Amino acid sequence: MPIVQNLIVEEFGAFVSKHSERLIVSKGDEKLIQAPLLHLETVLIASNGVAISSDAVRECAERGIPIHFVSGSGNAYASMYSSGLTGTVLTRRAQLQAFDTVRGLLLAIAFAQGKLSNQANFLKYMSKYRKESAPEIFEILRAAAEKILETVSDLEKMKTLPEVLSGERATIDDWRFELLGMEGRAAQTYWDALKCALLANHHPERESRQEGDDLRQSEYGWQGREGRGARDPINSALNYGYGILYSQIERALVLAGLDPYAGFAHVDRPGKPSLKFDAIEEFRAPIVDRMVFGLANKGVKFEQDERGYLTEGTRKLLAEKFFERMESTESYSAGNTGAKKSFPLRLIVQMQARHIATYLRGERDEYVPFVMGW
Repeated sequence: MPIVQNLIVEEFGAFVSKHSERLIVSKGDEKLIQAPLLHLETVLIASNGVAISSDAVRECAERGIPIHFVSGSGNAYASMYSSGLTGTVLTRRAQLQAFDTVRGLLLAIAFAQGKLSNQANFLKYMSKYRKESAPEIFEILRAAAEKILETVSDLEKMKTLPEVLSGERATIDDWRFELLGMEGRAAQTYWDALKCALLANHHPERESRQEGDDLRQSEYGWQGREGRGARDPINSALNYGYGILYSQIERALVLAGLDPYAGFAHVDRPGKPSLKFDAIEEFRAPIVDRMVFGLANKGVKFEQDERGYLTEGTRKLLAEKFFERMESTESYSAGNTGAKKSFPLRLIVQMQARHIATYLRGERDEYVPFVMGW
């Protein structure tokens, strides 16, 4: 029986049950997947019409295996955990107290710096394949990356402004408008550069395409970044990937003892997991953007049904590629020595969540966001 770490259920009408030491996904009389509980880390239900037995839910809860629910459009609408995982107190008290201090402001700035640094590095990663084949696109991507990095430097300067150091204006509420404005302008530069890359001419006579080859807009109909409700293939794939990533970020935060609903840069609203929205930012480009544009540049078609939703087969492909990307390694400094080693992105996400917790508790001088290489 194969090892299954991330059980993905995307078949309409499927039923998840527990038998002996494994979960079984069946449809009618057919057994689709068997997942030994010994190796299982998450269950992702990514379709309507899926049923799960109470025995399966209880077994997952007792073993600390979260069950995540993601809609076909990528909306991560629910997660189930063992009640014991939400019983921490000290970390959450520190998290709530930090909101009204400079520590909360510095954390929000670090989240933004991580997001923008990774966007810049992803543009550099894409540009290196185009230096010879498409020099104009190479220059556009590199110029956009440098412009984004200028914003990262501006955010660094914000930390040492006199009003921040004096405490006169030293909370996230004092700087949220400026912070989100800077982040938004840099993000627009990022998506505009990616659009240019997709609009570039490609060479249809090639029998195969490398990850860095150019695409035509007509292949995917991509007009630029669009969030929830998008119906074009690229944005639909991005939104679906982000939906799965949200579930992984929430799991990491809960395991680190943090409250996913008490954020910093994102405004608190009832039912809005603001910290999850904050913490996901540094991982969007290295995990989902790289996965989706990598598939697109290889000519993979993100098939959609007549309503504009991704088909079951495409959702399955994206989920599988997502977890493959989570197992790929990146250089990362896990300790205080500054020495870097290679770790799977799955572990880096969890370690970063723990770093948020230790920073908020005052056990770490600063929160350093994860920045991927290129």
